[in-house]
Amino acid sequence: MLQIILLYSLFISVANAWQLVREYSGQNFFNGWDFYGSWDNLTQGNVTWVSQSVAASQDLAYVNNNGHAILKVDNTTNVPSGGRRNSIRITSQDTYALGSLWIIDLDHIPYGCSVWPAFWTFGPNWPEDGEIDIIEGINLMSSNQMALHTTSGCTLSSTATQLGTTDVTDCSSAAGCTVTETSNSSYGSNFEGGVWATQFDSSGIFIWFWSRSNVPSSITGATSTSSIDPSSWGTPHANYSSSTCNIEQYFSPQNLVLDITLCGDWAGLSQFYSSTCGNSGPTGNCYQDCVVGPGSPRYDNAYFDISYIRAYSNSTVPTATGTSGSAPATATATTVSSSPAAGASGSASSSTSTSVTPWGTNNAFSPPKCRATQNPARSKRSTPSLARTVMSRVHGVANRAYRTWFF
Repeated sequence: MLQIILLYSLFISVANAWQLVREYSGQNFFNGWDFYGSWDNLTQGNVTWVSQSVAASQDLAYVNNNGHAILKVDNTTNVPSGGRRNSIRITSQDTYALGSLWIIDLDHIPYGCSVWPAFWTFGPNWPEDGEIDIIEGINLMSSNQMALHTTSGCTLSSTATQLGTTDVTDCSSAAGCTVTETSNSSYGSNFEGGVWATQFDSSGIFIWFWSRSNVPSSITGATSTSSIDPSSWGTPHANYSSSTCNIEQYFSPQNLVLDITLCGDWAGLSQFYSSTCGNSGPTGNCYQDCVVGPGSPRYDNAYFDISYIRAYSNSTVPTATGTSGSAPATATATTVSSSPAAGASGSASSSTSTSVTPWGTNNAFSPPKCRATQNPARSKRSTPSLARTVMSRVHGVANRAYRTWFF
């Protein structure tokens, strides 16, 4: 009888364990990422997301003496009116299928007036293949906001068991289906380090956050080779259950993205910018008062400090789907995992862009960051040099209509 119990316990342990398939950390952190290398033609921010060589030469992407990856906005250049400030956007070369789990450990998140950072994922065709916003905020927000972006039919249950606050339930709306974390230590100047975990499988998409002192032992005790068991993590901050969104239908394998833009379609809109940053300069305009002029001290806090990002699979034998020959294997797991364990509680670019208000009027808001494509060559459409053409979303449903902004 004892042998049966021991075998059963071993089976449960193996069933709950997620195997590490990729780690981004230390001196090798930037291996397996592509740098965008173009201006922000997706969220209309007043930045140029520079190439890897420019990022290295300007110390915008590097590994510090603690072995942490730093990704930052240029805070040394005096930008003239009409110019853009340099920043970073990187996309993983690997894609991660259903049956994946991602953990990111951060010591610092970019913040400040005009600053709009995000850690998020997307499928190859937007919005058909979905977008998951794990970390996102603007200006002087004090709490992180999470969201999904999909085509019509995927929703967030209004009765979802989660620690965060539901703002919008329709994932096809312009804002996406958004959840705001209740912890005021999850973003901005109050953030003192912490961990996010995201489970992406057929049972749903679940996002947890823990401040540094509350990170579970299963994560603090994990290594660059060990598996992870999320069964004791408790209630997630965001619970996008498959009961109201067929994850297999609305999401395909996802790329990971880290980026920082300035102003743009969210942080720069007057109803969002003026509420916390309207007095930060003489004009009340995000671009003129923030991006233009000296970078310091304005952007001294506009940087990610990342200890590591780890990707796991719940497949017992993951197979390689890496898009780069040098990249380690990633998982193509299709195993359906159980929902997160309930019970234990988790821890808690232009000077005229502010006149354009396509998204909404409240702060429960997460504009999509993909538009039609992630390929800068295809994103730069053959329009006049003084026009930006972006994919618009009308009445909450993605369509093929275009809005042209002149500046």
